[in-house]
Amino acid sequence: MDRLTHRLEQAARALASLEQLAGIASPSLIERDAAIQRFEYTVEACWKAARGVLSERYGTELASPKPVVRACAQNGLMTEDDARAAMDMIDDRNLTSHTYNEELAIAIFSRLPLHAGLLRRWLQALANSSA
Repeated sequence: MDRLTHRLEQAARALASLEQLAGIASPSLIERDAAIQRFEYTVEACWKAARGVLSERYGTELASPKPVVRACAQNGLMTEDDARAAMDMIDDRNLTSHTYNEELAIAIFSRLPLHAGLLRRWLQALANSSA
């Protein structure tokens, strides 16, 4: 299996694990915190898979998430609306990984279903571009 295929499959598995917990009504603290942790690693896996697609298919070398999102939008791998939402999603991911704040955790958990939907669309576009 080549590296790009492995990254795409890894991102898909991460997303499936996030989708198991995203949107649970009245989650326990453990479920909420686990969902947020899954969100963090899913965003990481997805943007790195996107970086791989951009490198292999478009000859674009980028080192961080936001430029990868911009390049995906420029190359038709996501809509402008999804790119704006992805920038917000990356901001959420950065906030969760650097500090713990109860109100922030509640707010981000409430956005996980939207983020998961965006990640699903993004991964589908990446997989289609690699086929």
